[in-house]
Amino acid sequence: MTQPRPIPIVACLAGDGIGPEVMAEAGRVIQAVSSLMGAPVRQVHLPFGGDAIDKHQHPFPPHVRAAVKASDAVLLGAVGGPRWDSAPRRPESGLLELRKELDTFANLRPVRHDGIDLMVVRELTGGLYFGEKMLTDSSAFDTCSYSREQIERVAQWAFRLARRRSGRVVSVDKANVLATSKLWRQVVTDLHAAEAPELQLTHELVDSFAMNLATRPGAYDVILTENLFGDILSDLAAAMGGGLGLAPSASIGLDGPGIFEPVHGSAPDIAGQGEANPVAMIRSVAMMFTYGLGRRDVGRAITAAVDEVLAEGLSTADQVHGGRAYATWEVGQAVCDALGHHATGSAEFADHPFGRVMARG
Repeated sequence: MTQPRPIPIVACLAGDGIGPEVMAEAGRVIQAVSSLMGAPVRQVHLPFGGDAIDKHQHPFPPHVRAAVKASDAVLLGAVGGPRWDSAPRRPESGLLELRKELDTFANLRPVRHDGIDLMVVRELTGGLYFGEKMLTDSSAFDTCSYSREQIERVAQWAFRLARRRSGRVVSVDKANVLATSKLWRQVVTDLHAAEAPELQLTHELVDSFAMNLATRPGAYDVILTENLFGDILSDLAAAMGGGLGLAPSASIGLDGPGIFEPVHGSAPDIAGQGEANPVAMIRSVAMMFTYGLGRRDVGRAITAAVDEVLAEGLSTADQVHGGRAYATWEVGQAVCDALGHHATGSAEFADHPFGRVMARG
């Protein structure tokens, strides 16, 4: 007899600024697909970032850390703001700790807009952001370090995604200058030959690639790169994909929950005014169901509902050109309404090996 699948637990970290507003719309979409598609989720709301500093004097308190590790996925709003600039610990430090705690080494950032359809795969737990640092009044340094294992595991994610897409991967580095990039290029080349020779792999230098991406984004599909380059290039790609208000992301590890969050920041200047665009957050929910909870059908339905709403011109001020600007909650409600057009009749469970719910089910 087949055992019933457990109800997944999602740790909801709304964070700061517009985080709580866009998280509220994410919660409504989760509730809608629960009733429409038989995808129940238990949402657990926890303080994080500046909110947690105010309440617990730490951006990532121990009880939040424990709850996150016990969850099946983490849904994150946004963190930071000027009110914490002088705090002993900045809210953003909690985000780095969260990524390190869950070892979410593969950051996936899709861009779909006006004929562009690409996926940036960014290594997320190595490189300059996590290396040794030193700062004095007269000098400073940041250490960039990568191991073969770190490069292999993120490259495997890029190859896995490419097999489901066009079969094309471009690996971006600075191998003409940096030692870490020389290793990056060699490891990716070796892995391609050993595990994915059927895929088309090319290599480009980050400076010329940035120009090519800006001028002919349709030439690319899966983009694989290291942490710093990925941070910059994914924002460039998002700008060409309609802006940060539309850009979702997923951060995945080998085991344990992934982190799903919009690319945009906390935007404290518009917080509480109903102007925040919830689309990036809602698209992150779609990625959560696809890559974190093993429900590809739900992810597709949410994505289709968002596309329908945007095609009808229902959006917040950042996306409106000449028409009426809709409030945050109005866009969220429109997506919930549109879901009825795209909900499928039977559940489709993903077969990827990293779904925590799949492992428990």
